[in-house]
Amino acid sequence: MRVKFRGITLRETLLLQGPVGWAEFCPFPEYDDAEASRWLAAAIEAGWQGFPAPVRRVIPVNATVPAVSADRVPEVLARFGRVDAVKIKVAERGQAFDDDAARVAAVRAALPDAAIRVDANGGWDVPAAVEALTRLADVGLEYAEQPVPSIEGLAEVRRRLRDAGTPVLIAADESVRKESDPLRVARAGAADLLVVKVAPLGGVRRALDIVAQAGLPAVVSSALDTSVGIRAGLALAASLPELPYACGLGTVSLFTSDITLDPLVADDGAIRVRDVAADSGLLSRYAAPADRRDWWLDRLRRVHATLAATP
Repeated sequence: MRVKFRGITLRETLLLQGPVGWAEFCPFPEYDDAEASRWLAAAIEAGWQGFPAPVRRVIPVNATVPAVSADRVPEVLARFGRVDAVKIKVAERGQAFDDDAARVAAVRAALPDAAIRVDANGGWDVPAAVEALTRLADVGLEYAEQPVPSIEGLAEVRRRLRDAGTPVLIAADESVRKESDPLRVARAGAADLLVVKVAPLGGVRRALDIVAQAGLPAVVSSALDTSVGIRAGLALAASLPELPYACGLGTVSLFTSDITLDPLVADDGAIRVRDVAADSGLLSRYAAPADRRDWWLDRLRRVHATLAATP
C-alpha cells in the first residue's frame, strides 16, 4: 500500500484462473470461514460463470483519501487524476475529530466542486456521529458511510440529523455486507442508500438481487482488490438499472503496483468496463512466501468445504 489503509500496509490475495477468466479470493485474514465463503462464491462466479450483460460501459469513480494528515491530501488526490467525487476516511482509531475536519477541509480546498462523502467504518457512537456530521455538513457532504456500527444506531443517527434539518444522507456498508440478513437495514429505515461490494455479498448476481429487494439507491465499492477484483465491481456497477453515485472502485491507485500490466485505474474520473488478465511476471514478482502460500491454500480448502456444505 502507498499509505496505511484499513490498518494495513500490505494486501494479500489469492488469484484463481477459471475457464471464463481470472478471479480473486481475498477475504481479510481475520474473517472466519463462514464469512469468507461468500468471497469464494464471488470468485467462482467470476472465473467459472462470468458476469451479467452490462447496461453501461463507463463507470464514474471517486477518489479515496485514507486517514492521512491534511498536508498529505494533495499527494493522495494527485494519484487519481481528475475526479468529481471523493470518499474520505474518518473516525480512525487514535485520531481526533479535528484530524477528520482538517482532512475534509483540505479535500474541499483542493476540489471546490467535488462531491464529498465520508466513511467512518462504524467508528463513532451515536452522539459523536451526530455531532461530527453536523459540523462536517458545512462543507457539503453527499453522504456519510456507516457512521456507527449497528443498524439501530444508523436509524437513530439518521433520525436525529433529519429532525435537526442537517442535510446528510446515511449510507450502510458493514450493515449490509456483514449481516446475515443484508436487507434488514432497509426494512429498518436505517439508511438512505446502500454501499455494495461484490466479494463480501457473494457475487454480482446476489448483489443485484439485494439492491433490487432493498429498493434503495446503491453505490458500488471495492474491498481493497487488485484489478481482478475491481473487474467484478465494474461488472456490478455496469449491471445496475441505475447508478446515481460515483463508485468506490478507484482503489487500485492506493497500491504501489498491481498484478496486470494494464491496471483498472480511473481516467478522467471514470473506468471503462473491460476484462483483465494477470501477468505472469508480476505474479512471480509478488508471489507470497511459502508459509503464506500454504496458509492461503489451506484456507481455500476449508472455505470451499464450508461453501459446499451451505444450503
